[in-house]
Amino acid sequence: MPSVTLYFKIHQPYRLQNYSLKDINVKHSYIDEEATAAFISLMADECYLPANEILLSLLRENNGKFKVAFSISGVTLEILEKYRPDVVKSFRQLVRTDNAEILAETYYNSL
Repeated sequence: MPSVTLYFKIHQPYRLQNYSLKDINVKHSYIDEEATAAFISLMADECYLPANEILLSLLRENNGKFKVAFSISGVTLEILEKYRPDVVKSFRQLVRTDNAEILAETYYNSL
């Protein structure tokens, strides 16, 4: 049985557009798709992929001496599947080691 389990909570919301009174009945979406795509790509390249690569190598090297758990919001998974499916693939690789698991998380991560 591992003596250490690392827990990571992951949530990235959609980025919102600037929306004023003049935009009523003109703009029909509050979501800023470009900002959402840019931010999730930045997080993927600077955080998620490098961290997952390190964790994957450590999990393989230590063979069950520690475990990791991820709690990923549904919105984050939706955004990752749309813009960065390579990150979802990296989480799948971690789970395949049998030393990582995905925990239940609220979809929107609302308070």
